[in-house]
Amino acid sequence: MSSLRETPDVLRYTAFSDDPEGGNPAGIVLDATGLSDEEMLAIAAEVGYSESAFLTATSEGAGSGASDAGRAYSIRYFSPKREVPFCGHATVATAVALGERIGPGDLVFTTRAGTVPVTVTREGGTLRATLTSVEPHIEEVAADDLAEALAALDWPADDLDPALPPRIAFAGARHLVLAAASRERLAHLAYEFARLEALMHRLDLVTLELVWRASPEVFHVRAPFPVGGVVEDPATGAAAAAFGAYARELGLVPEATVLTLHQGEDMGRPGVLTVELRADDRRIRVSGTGTRIPA
Repeated sequence: MSSLRETPDVLRYTAFSDDPEGGNPAGIVLDATGLSDEEMLAIAAEVGYSESAFLTATSEGAGSGASDAGRAYSIRYFSPKREVPFCGHATVATAVALGERIGPGDLVFTTRAGTVPVTVTREGGTLRATLTSVEPHIEEVAADDLAEALAALDWPADDLDPALPPRIAFAGARHLVLAAASRERLAHLAYEFARLEALMHRLDLVTLELVWRASPEVFHVRAPFPVGGVVEDPATGAAAAAFGAYARELGLVPEATVLTLHQGEDMGRPGVLTVELRADDRRIRVSGTGTRIPA
């Protein structure tokens, strides 16, 4: 940061939990006007969370449900090591922070991945934010790349759930979905950081989405994030959206359904992500609560 420029105020909120000790924390700069890429990266590195969000107000809300002044923003997301095109938990955290300041309602975030509408509602004394993803898609993963991912994770192929085949899924960012055959397999995560990071850079992945199916609509998930300089992400909205698209496209769930994803339990930061699929809209909706982290 330049010594001539005042360091911007950085808010700290958690997403996908109403407990400051749960969910996934994010740094938030509500007015990033004039900040360079290098300065935003430096702030994100200093904050140290998996991502921080940087906003500038725009006038692009007209006709999108957020045409009121102050409800449309350009938003960028930085991990301690790099910029990412989209981050779901920082989107939810930012929307909750804005909801506290300008009230519940519709917001529009212009991201590097596309336009992401967000709706903030109040449930009793708690704010909940629901984001709508960009158009998702999934693709096959090459056998050699899958073998390298499993080797880096130290997961035998027999520990995968054959009912949930590996795929790369996108709903704003790319994620490799791997399904564990047991909760015990998911609970043990001790991977080769540099090896997995190299593979993820080569495949342009943001995280791995490691899942275990507890019931038809309930999943437990974990998300290694070495490309961001973080061993594991506690609650990953972008990956949850990608997983919703994966589950629907493979016919694992009805076209219209609501999934519940539990994440962060194995890290001591439990969070809950709600994933809604609609039959008349290919986009995925991800929602969760959020709250400010006390200084």
